[in-house]
Amino acid sequence: MAQLKNFSASTVRRLPSYLPVIRDLQQEGKDFVSAAAIAEVLELDPVQVRKDLAMTGIAGTPQKGFPDEDIILAIEHYLGWDSTSDIILVGAGNVGSALLGYKEFSLHGLNIIAAFDVDHRKIGARIHNIHILNAKTMDIQIRNFKVKMAILTVPADCAQETANILVSAGIEGIWNFTNVKLKVPENVVVQQEDLSAGYAMLRVKMMTAANS
Repeated sequence: MAQLKNFSASTVRRLPSYLPVIRDLQQEGKDFVSAAAIAEVLELDPVQVRKDLAMTGIAGTPQKGFPDEDIILAIEHYLGWDSTSDIILVGAGNVGSALLGYKEFSLHGLNIIAAFDVDHRKIGARIHNIHILNAKTMDIQIRNFKVKMAILTVPADCAQETANILVSAGIEGIWNFTNVKLKVPENVVVQQEDLSAGYAMLRVKMMTAANS
């Protein structure tokens, strides 16, 4: 993964949306793609897109833009998607099972190697071809796997306890799909995904549009 001393969270959130646009232009036979072309499709400011692309370290050609294959590789390298990272998932309920079946992860270098759950009806089975292991063995299994990242999709009432086990087993990054604000050591990174906040934003935008 690219070594980033400083980065813009907004840039990191926008860059993935550029890749489908670039690939579509590539399919149309374009060898170069400009920031303006990306901005037009996504309804963004071309100056902002140009700044985002510059963060990847690639240099464009005046009047032509960026070689499409080069900018794809530059974005994927900046995001760390050009190498494979193993991850485990804890909580194979509705959200967890859906994530286990999300095929896009493999395209971004994310490899879910196992999932953990406390439900004996699931333990030993496979969901989307991912083996479901007993959560009681999680700390030992994580050390055996030598994995450093985990997806957390457990019920809220056991989220912090589960996070504590993950951290003690050597997990350094938690992708948190619970609504609990986890307390972890400073050396552990938590990315919070609040699905209810996303839904709230959708509803407010719809109501605003209806009243405009």
